[in-house]
Amino acid sequence: MGMVVVLAFFVNGMVIVVSLKYKKLRSPLNYILVNLAVADMLVTMFGSTVSFHNNIFGFFTLGKSVCELEGFVVSLTGIVGLWSLAILALERYIVICKPMGDFRFQQRHAVMGCAFTWIWALLWTSPPLIGWCSYVPEGLGTSCGPNWYTGGTNNNSYILALFITCFMMPLTTIIFSYSNLLLALRAVSQKESETTQRAEKEVTRMVIAMVLAFLICWLPYAAFAIVTATNKNIVIDPTLASMPSYFSKTATVYNPVIYVFMNKQVSNYITDH
Repeated sequence: MGMVVVLAFFVNGMVIVVSLKYKKLRSPLNYILVNLAVADMLVTMFGSTVSFHNNIFGFFTLGKSVCELEGFVVSLTGIVGLWSLAILALERYIVICKPMGDFRFQQRHAVMGCAFTWIWALLWTSPPLIGWCSYVPEGLGTSCGPNWYTGGTNNNSYILALFITCFMMPLTTIIFSYSNLLLALRAVSQKESETTQRAEKEVTRMVIAMVLAFLICWLPYAAFAIVTATNKNIVIDPTLASMPSYFSKTATVYNPVIYVFMNKQVSNYITDH
């Protein structure tokens, strides 16, 4: 957890600083990357750092109110990050595949995409604060999140709703967008030069990396939550129950590396300057 905190602060901080410093990188298509970096930075500040502190002592030392705050903020910013990846995929699909004809992606569209991630996340992370489910210590008790493991209709109905709206929906959007993007690039590369074919293979590798990173970070959390919510008799060891939270927090390190530093436009611009 300590390594995640240090690396996440460094790489996400660099994304934010570079975006603020170089105006040419603040294109509408890059807005969502900055939105993702901000969300990941907040997860690190309010989630990973708190977990690291509590892991030193072996229990949640900061009280019930801070537990609820951590659970809410980490869930909020985590879902913002999830939907940022989905919006990014959708933006690329719209710009490259042109399903809307000669559509011009402008600043207002980028702002709307970023605003959607925060409004949607707030809509689905507020209910535990007013009685639909709750934010409680999870696993070993060193971090807090939605109550997905003690059962009951109140908890399980919320977990099922969260699973559909904040995991299946963004994952479906990502798979749909990148599948169509790859099909479009493949159709072009078969008619074009060897350079275009190499570019198509490079994009394919990048897409596979994106989808795999998404699943590595979020599938354990989603799988544990849905299995527990639908199986009343299952008993999960506390250590095992802590692992999904840690996997999801590692996304704060993977995301900027894959989506920003593997982006040639960004990396080339930083190198040149």
